[in-house]
Amino acid sequence: MGKLLVVIGVVIACVGLLVMLGLPIGRLPGDITYRRGGTTVYFPIVTCIVASVILTLVLAFLRR
Repeated sequence: MGKLLVVIGVVIACVGLLVMLGLPIGRLPGDITYRRGGTTVYFPIVTCIVASVILTLVLAFLRR
C-alpha cells in the first residue's frame, strides 16, 4: 500500500510539473467544447481516455 501511495504522489507531482511547463493537459484535440451565448460546456473525452490508458499501464506495472 505504501508503494502505491508513493507512486501516486510522484505521478501527481509529474503532472503538476507538466502543467506548469505549459503542456495543455485537459485541452487535447478531440475534447469537445460547446459554446452558446454565455454558456460553455466542456467534454474532455480524449483527456479521459488518455488518463485511463496511463493509469491502466501504471497499475499493471505495479502488480507485477
